[in-house]
Amino acid sequence: MLFVAEIGLNHDGNFDLIYELIRQAKLSGADIAKFQFGWRQKPEEINHMNLTRVEQLKEWCDYLGIEMLASVISEEGFELAKHIHLNRYKIASRTVTDNPALCEKVIAEGKEVFVSLGFWEKKEFPFGPPHQKLRYIFCRSKYPTYPNQLTGFPEIYNDRLYYGYSDHCHGIAACLIAISRGAKFIEKHFTLNKTSQVIRDHVLSATPEEFRQLAQLGGEIARLVHAIKGSGK
Repeated sequence: MLFVAEIGLNHDGNFDLIYELIRQAKLSGADIAKFQFGWRQKPEEINHMNLTRVEQLKEWCDYLGIEMLASVISEEGFELAKHIHLNRYKIASRTVTDNPALCEKVIAEGKEVFVSLGFWEKKEFPFGPPHQKLRYIFCRSKYPTYPNQLTGFPEIYNDRLYYGYSDHCHGIAACLIAISRGAKFIEKHFTLNKTSQVIRDHVLSATPEEFRQLAQLGGEIARLVHAIKGSGK
């Protein structure tokens, strides 16, 4: 079970604040701290990742004992991610539809890749059937996502279908439902200040206390789901 704290742009342009976001994510039970590499337009004014900064992020994550993950959004973002030798990659929903060739290149690296399908509208998966190195993640790319917009929310998550869920809803209820249905990867935006209006993501993000509840309750649900499945053999 992987709990991913999506820090993304929630530092509001204050690069030094990222350290505290990573620290709080670790204390809140996150397995992974995730960032976004490769914005070319306006979030880049706030994001503006370069080699020096991504090296610093990796150093902070290593020091705090949390895995670092990056959403690859462009060729430049992919080069940054490769530079710091991440164990695995995330492909952003927009990249799936806007730059499938880049997605194929990321997958061809041979590392585990989580592919978010927030903008994908077809029934078949975009890059072939899922396997141990190719994990599809269910998502609705609306910020925030409201209950009536969760169309197609999977009844079952498993290795042959959707592996996990990337959430943009208020609260943690949708994440817990996904876990109860078998999701093994849960991504939730993470913030220290829900009231910030610098980036739209704050209002749909989890505070440290909410993320702590997600990790604790979600972990318990995941263990129970596993036990129930095992008892039915």
